[in-house]
Amino acid sequence: MAGGTSVQSHAFAGMLLMSDLVTREQLALARAAKARTGAHIDETLIHLGMLDEARLLDLMVFDWELDRANLRLVDDSLVRQFSGQDLIAANWLPLYRLPSGATVVATARVPDEERTREIETALGTPAVFAVATSWEIKRAILRIFAPEIANQAADDLWRQNPRLSARVVFSRAQKVGIALGLALLLVALILWTTGTVAAILGVASFIFLAGTAFKFFISLRGAKYDVVERVTDAEVGRLNDEDLPRYTVLVPVFKEANIVAQLVDNLGGLDWPTEKLEILILVEEEDTETRDAFAAANAPDHFHVITVPKGHPQTKPRACNVGLFFATGDYLVIYDAEDTPDPDQLKKAFIAFRRGGDHTVCVQASLNFFNADENVLTRMFTLEYSYWFDYMLAGLDAHDLPIPLGGTSNHFRTTALIELGGWDPYNVTEDADLGIRASALGYRVGVINSTTMEEANTSVPNFIRQRSRWIKGYMQTTLVHARSPIRLIASIGVKRFLSFVLLIAGTPATFLAVLPFYIVTAVTFLAPTEFISSFFPVWVLWVSLANFVLGNAIIVYLSMMGPFKRGAFGLILWALLNPLYWLLHSIAAYKGLWQLLTRPHYWEKTDHGLTNQYH
Repeated sequence: MAGGTSVQSHAFAGMLLMSDLVTREQLALARAAKARTGAHIDETLIHLGMLDEARLLDLMVFDWELDRANLRLVDDSLVRQFSGQDLIAANWLPLYRLPSGATVVATARVPDEERTREIETALGTPAVFAVATSWEIKRAILRIFAPEIANQAADDLWRQNPRLSARVVFSRAQKVGIALGLALLLVALILWTTGTVAAILGVASFIFLAGTAFKFFISLRGAKYDVVERVTDAEVGRLNDEDLPRYTVLVPVFKEANIVAQLVDNLGGLDWPTEKLEILILVEEEDTETRDAFAAANAPDHFHVITVPKGHPQTKPRACNVGLFFATGDYLVIYDAEDTPDPDQLKKAFIAFRRGGDHTVCVQASLNFFNADENVLTRMFTLEYSYWFDYMLAGLDAHDLPIPLGGTSNHFRTTALIELGGWDPYNVTEDADLGIRASALGYRVGVINSTTMEEANTSVPNFIRQRSRWIKGYMQTTLVHARSPIRLIASIGVKRFLSFVLLIAGTPATFLAVLPFYIVTAVTFLAPTEFISSFFPVWVLWVSLANFVLGNAIIVYLSMMGPFKRGAFGLILWALLNPLYWLLHSIAAYKGLWQLLTRPHYWEKTDHGLTNQYH
């Protein structure tokens, strides 16, 4: 059969030349790319821009001597007898049964003897073939299986393991425990007011200092590692296109019509053979404006729009699960609409996966901002991200501790991601949750020396919306994994569990403590000592104040560390404003806590394209 396939390939190439659709030079380039990558000649020609999908379809109809498939005439009940994902992988689709008992089948690959035999065996009837492209078949499957795809994207994880899903916010045991705790606290406040207030202040100050001290020591460990040398340019240069696997890029967007052209330009620069690259733009069903903008953007042929069927919850992770249904890549990466990744990022990730072995499920690239100098908020944003990605994640990686993923520029082994259950659509920081689940199954999350440039938040209200969602998601993740703490400790070990507590649970607790500490600090300096001592012992206040000042000093120092590896020394002194920056975080934390109680699965959208600077 290999010989027959070769003959068909030569005949198809001859037909291309005879029809003047490609020149001999173009065909030679396509054949060279096919030899390098192993992709089909038709995919190669389309992705190299030498042939469009419509002309290719006309040629396939002529060359195969078959009719063009009418995908409007589909018996949905017949199609649903098969797996949508199996049909996508096999590139065929049963359309309807003929009175003779044969089945009309749309195919995107030449129906040679072997293929015909396989399809007729699956159908149990003779097949009458008609021609369709791969993406015509995929779009038909999306339409037919839309309710099933929407349901699978939303609830698969919950059905497989409800304990790991944030669909239920508080378990029954958690509700009972919180109610009892609040009742006991109320009784203590009534009966032992001074002692209880002092205890609350002392515990809060300890949590604040413990959380900041943990970040400090982990970041110092991370500072010992120069992650920019982990994957070298020489290693990237030694890669052969023929050895590269297929890669899927998922880009979930919602109401992003204003930056579609920028998105196409940014991701069009990825250094990966386009024959082995699919970029799936995930657009919500009602977002016609973004879909229209993409249609007008004249994107390359390896960009494809997938309409995310309506469903609840309407979140980024649910859209990503829809994308995962259609992904054909061995590896997969998530980008946001405004992202500009380093061109060689996919190659560096592939090298990291190959080096890390099957144990490595995900590698995280660094994030930074192209509009860092736009205003005070963008400078603080950049300082925070620089220390987090250059020091904190490196330290977590060095200690083999769970790494909360960053929401974008996460590269996955697709099979391992499916094993993990995909993303939790009910968790609004699905990335952090996925990092913990990966750790619980014994997988490792690594960090690579590649950067994705993003748009830093320029607006305080936009910042509050974004951070309230992130902090609410950390609270959700804490509640989910605290349902079975003994089981979690058994899965990830005591060291990783303590890291989870200090980082995932400790971060929202720290931010919630900031605003009350600011108020207590102001009262300490403005109110008479006699007034203060009537509420709690003065020594407790001063110890708590010392913890608060020390914790803030640690965070200021960490923020000052951030710019060093990137040479952005002009940002260092802006770190002194970090106490004010944390005040914004505290406001966002209280908004996130309120939404956790009232709208736990609501996705607070961050607006993009607000900057006056462009990368």
